[in-house]
Amino acid sequence: MKPLNKPYSLFSSLWSSSSYYSVLILVFVVPFFVISVLVCTSGSSSWTWRFGNKILETDYSSSRAVSTRSRPSQVLEAAEAYHINSSSSSKPNETTIHLLPHQIGEKQEMVWNDQGLGADEVNVTSASAVTIKRYSRLEKLEANLAGVRASIREAARVRNLTSTHEDPDYVPKGPIYRNANAFHRSYLEMERLFKIYVYEEGDPPIFHNGPCKSIYSTEGRFIHEMEMDNNIYKTTDPDEALVYFLPFSVVMLVQYLYASDSHNTDSIGRAVIDYVNVISDKHPFWNRSLGADHFMLSCHDWGPRTSSYVPHLYHKSIRVLCNANTSEGFNPSKDASFPEIHLRTGEIKGLVGGLSPSRRSILAFFAGRLHGHIRYLLLNEWKEKDQDVQVYDQLPHGVSYELMLKKSRFCLCPSGYEVASPRVVEAIYAECIPVLISDSYVPPFSDVLDWKSFSVQIQVEDIPNIKTILMGISQSQYLRMHRRVKQVQRHFVVNGPSKRFDVFNMIVHSIWLRRLNIRIEDQVE
Repeated sequence: MKPLNKPYSLFSSLWSSSSYYSVLILVFVVPFFVISVLVCTSGSSSWTWRFGNKILETDYSSSRAVSTRSRPSQVLEAAEAYHINSSSSSKPNETTIHLLPHQIGEKQEMVWNDQGLGADEVNVTSASAVTIKRYSRLEKLEANLAGVRASIREAARVRNLTSTHEDPDYVPKGPIYRNANAFHRSYLEMERLFKIYVYEEGDPPIFHNGPCKSIYSTEGRFIHEMEMDNNIYKTTDPDEALVYFLPFSVVMLVQYLYASDSHNTDSIGRAVIDYVNVISDKHPFWNRSLGADHFMLSCHDWGPRTSSYVPHLYHKSIRVLCNANTSEGFNPSKDASFPEIHLRTGEIKGLVGGLSPSRRSILAFFAGRLHGHIRYLLLNEWKEKDQDVQVYDQLPHGVSYELMLKKSRFCLCPSGYEVASPRVVEAIYAECIPVLISDSYVPPFSDVLDWKSFSVQIQVEDIPNIKTILMGISQSQYLRMHRRVKQVQRHFVVNGPSKRFDVFNMIVHSIWLRRLNIRIEDQVE
């Protein structure tokens, strides 16, 4: 039997006399070749370093580049030369990269995302490590808003009556605005950044639904507009939203849950409490801000009362109300006033227009039933007593209410049981100067609009002096106010779908301004 062959040994064959030159080739030539390949490869002019879901590139044509406040090469070299130890930082959302001694220096960098906003902050300290802080989406949103506030403040320094910003549709100008330039800057920023998340919880008819043909039509039309998929402000991603809409309709709550003549609204309150409990249990956003970046909208007289069943909704949330009464808890710094518009048939076309000033033969006009203390005083003082100040609780048979508005120079708009009145917008549509008679009422969009430039505001105690006050307005002043009423119409017109600067967009802008007044922070766990 032949003996078994010895196992083949690569090393022994290498060192045999017959393979001496092969050994020299393997030992010296091959390593030299490998090193050459590596050197050539490392000379590539563009490479990427992926950190989490961020990509930093040495090619600065990319939008994801390191800030040029100081040279980024040390940070990139550190990433190339050393591993990333995510557990070495004791703080959340931070990662530490260890550096060589020559890479240590006092330095702070900012990594920018593709929107040009601060994404991750890089700190290099005298210790041999660089700490990268990852900013949350909320922190990035708040950084955006900080920039917006600064841009609006800068725009407000321009006291021109005409906005300096270009716009293909409309450039705000004139004394109807408190500051045309600041408003326009804010509006453009809103269109660029503002996103609203509509909670999907709840079913019609109480939720995601509202009246579009009644005195409360602005409530229903806003809800329906927010339900449209092509709404530029609506987002389906709650993490990118700046505010959150609670889509219940107080009008529908009253219609379906209120027992007539019971004067008990607890069933309405329980429905709102349950809804807030549902969305706060299912989503983190209500608890994160205690409702401060949430809003409700109601044109019903009971809107404020409905919100009071949830203390945070009443005291912290943005309440968009027709019944904007400061004596009943309306807070203009966080709550927004919006107009009451009576769409009797639901039709939105053909509502605007009136006679020229020279054809308006009636000084002042009002028609309406006894409805609250202020109307009682008005009717008691002026009902059918003067041909110049024509006041009726009921119009004579055959007299057109709309035509009377269009024939009058001034239209009286007294509050009823609540401060808001649809007569304000009716007057504006008819190009009649609105005369507001109320206590503690905040008119719609008064952050932006200077109501004194196109309306007359009369104190309740001056109701007996209405004629004297209105006769004291000169013809030239009246004509200026008339032109301004025509100009301000665009901000109260209802469109379907909405158009820029119309009533829907002005309501959204009022909400946007309230969101700019607050800063939301992530919860610390």
